[in-house]
Amino acid sequence: MAKTASQKNKPMKLKYPVSIFCCLYSLATFAQTPATVNAKPKLVVGIVVDQMRYDYIYRYWNKFGDGGFKRLVNEGFFCRNTNYNYVPTYTGPGHTSIYTGSTPAVHGIIANDWFDRKTGKYMYCAEDNSVVGVGTTAAEGKRSPANNLTTTITDELRVSSNMKSKVIGIALKDRSAIMPAGHTANAAYWYDGGVGSFISSTYYMTQLPQWVQDFNKKELPKKYLSQPWNTLLPIEQYTESIADDNKYETLAKGETKSVFPHNLPALMAANGGLNLIRSTPFGNSLTKDFAMEVIKNEKMGTSGTTDFLAISFSSPDYIGHTWGPNSVEQEDDYIRLDKDLAELLTFLDQQIGKDNVLLFLTADHAAPEVPQYLMDLKIPGGYVDEAKITKDLKTYLSKTYGDTTLLSSYSNQQVFLNHKAIDDKKIVLQQIQEDVAAFLQNMEGVAEVLTATTMNNTAFIEGARYLMQKGYNAKRSGDVLVNYLPAWVDYQKTGTTHGSPYSYDTHVPLLFYGWNIPHGSSSEQVVVPDIAATLAMMLNIQFPNGCTGKPISVLVK
Repeated sequence: MAKTASQKNKPMKLKYPVSIFCCLYSLATFAQTPATVNAKPKLVVGIVVDQMRYDYIYRYWNKFGDGGFKRLVNEGFFCRNTNYNYVPTYTGPGHTSIYTGSTPAVHGIIANDWFDRKTGKYMYCAEDNSVVGVGTTAAEGKRSPANNLTTTITDELRVSSNMKSKVIGIALKDRSAIMPAGHTANAAYWYDGGVGSFISSTYYMTQLPQWVQDFNKKELPKKYLSQPWNTLLPIEQYTESIADDNKYETLAKGETKSVFPHNLPALMAANGGLNLIRSTPFGNSLTKDFAMEVIKNEKMGTSGTTDFLAISFSSPDYIGHTWGPNSVEQEDDYIRLDKDLAELLTFLDQQIGKDNVLLFLTADHAAPEVPQYLMDLKIPGGYVDEAKITKDLKTYLSKTYGDTTLLSSYSNQQVFLNHKAIDDKKIVLQQIQEDVAAFLQNMEGVAEVLTATTMNNTAFIEGARYLMQKGYNAKRSGDVLVNYLPAWVDYQKTGTTHGSPYSYDTHVPLLFYGWNIPHGSSSEQVVVPDIAATLAMMLNIQFPNGCTGKPISVLVK
């Protein structure tokens, strides 16, 4: 109905108070205004502990000091339900997934090494024959991140700053330094036990910086290995471990019993020379020493842009493989690593300041109990003989298809079939995949078997099959994928290994600490690719280009 003149001139009666309209206007204006950009941390420090089980923090809690793991828990934020969401849980894929925010299905690092159909040879994850070593003439110098198919959070940081941010990766293992540092890193350094030095490759530089040369001249590995490895505490205090003298540990060459003290000077010659430091806690100490030198000499955290140091402590993995998770050796390793972390945190306080450093700590995988130990406790477990599987599979293919060359490789629990031979014999690929899968399914220790055709045509949403699919890369993975039963491994009966989709391999610690990190903890589920997504959100930069993770909401409110 049309309004009269008198109605048009009447003041409008407001249904709501003016103050409410003002608030609504303010909210609307705020919603359209970009959020205030917070100051960024001066330095991000990413720490990966190789083969760290989630329960180690609690198991060894009473043996830790106040300045290492306890400080991270008591002053930082602990994501207590963090898991890998793919298999295999190995070092190469683990480090790559942390920093790319994706899984092997996307970044392509499907294992530490894998069968390459194009060459018919095995490809090492960090292998690059287009480069040579710097500081070494050994093959270990021919390394780069070229096999990683996506960007990393460290790449995105560099690109976002127009390459002003400095990024460096360090570890004893080459893949553990290279994959986190990314494609655009200023440097990555790893340890060559043949010369007892940190080295790099021509992917990054033509010669080692003078400070690295000076560090290597100190010959710290020789000094660390110049005395026996004895327990830091009186051995009777290691109540979180089983007896030191037990049958579940691997003997070093030259030892008649795997017990403390381990006479390192006497063991060096028969056990890899200066490489022996990898299998001692002193490998962690050497890495910590080098990390502090990197920060000082590269002036990290002082450039005006955010820098990033990626550190990986490799020794726990070597120690776990040799002695297992219930050993006094592994407990002593973590007690000593706790001291190394405390020293590093104190150093960061002094050099840059806690509030200027954003630090996270996680692991590239965890580890199961030694299966033989479980079996002796009447818990199900066992050992798979992959050499026998290969032999039996060739026999099966010979009987069924009249050709043993149809099998190219059985590795990383995957069957690689010879596609050329299959084509030549006019065999239907899907049929032979299904036949092989059915044959393997009946083998002892096998839980389930999936074909590549199934992987490509079916979307799994939970369980081991989901994790297998997240680890499956269509161009690099095999034709048939095998999952073993819980606590079944292809390994010797001493020490432990890893690689399965079970929680003992996938459940890892995740701690954030320092810049803008609230104190607290959460039992909400987090997957490892969420780490890179969270860092990207905190730093206000792009997610890595293959990222499948999501920001951890409690940390990026």
